Amino acid sequence: MRLPTLILALTFSALAALPALAQTYKTPKALLKALYSYDTDKSDAEAPSPYSAFFSDHLNELLQADLDNTPEGDVGAVDFDPVISGQDGAASDVRIGQPILLDDKAEVEVQFENGEEVTLFYTLVREHGGWKVDDIANQKGDNPWSLGALLGEAQ
Repeated sequence: MRLPTLILALTFSALAALPALAQTYKTPKALLKALYSYDTDKSDAEAPSPYSAFFSDHLNELLQADLDNTPEGDVGAVDFDPVISGQDGAASDVRIGQPILLDDKAEVEVQFENGEEVTLFYTLVREHGGWKVDDIANQKGDNPWSLGALLGEAQ
C-alpha cells in the first residue's frame, strides 16, 4: 500500500517541476524578462550555471567544458555573474530594447542599474521551440567582454 502512494507522490512532484524545466519563451523579450526576474536559488545545483535553463545548448556546453577543465578549488574563466555584469548586486530598472531579428537569431540590448548604469548585448537563438541566450557581451568600459569569448579562451 505504501509503494503505490510513494510512486504517486513522486510522479506528482516530477510533474510539478516539469513546467519550470520545459519553459519555452516565444519572444526574445519574454526570455529576457524571465531571466531578469529569475531567482537563482531555484536553479539546478548540477547545472553548469544558475541560468542554464535560459542558455542555449552551445553556451551550456561551453560552461560545462570550463567547469570540467578547471582544477578543483580554482575559479573558472567566468568569476562574475554575467547577467548582472558583476560579482555582487542586482539589476534594477531593467530596460529591454527592441530585438533585431534575423531568422533564428536575435540581438537585444538590455540596460539596468547595478551600482552604475550597465548595458549588455544579448545574442539569442531559437532552439527547442523557444528563445535561448547564446551569448552576453559588455562592450563598454575599460574591460569589454563576451561570455562566449571568455569561455572559448579558457579551452
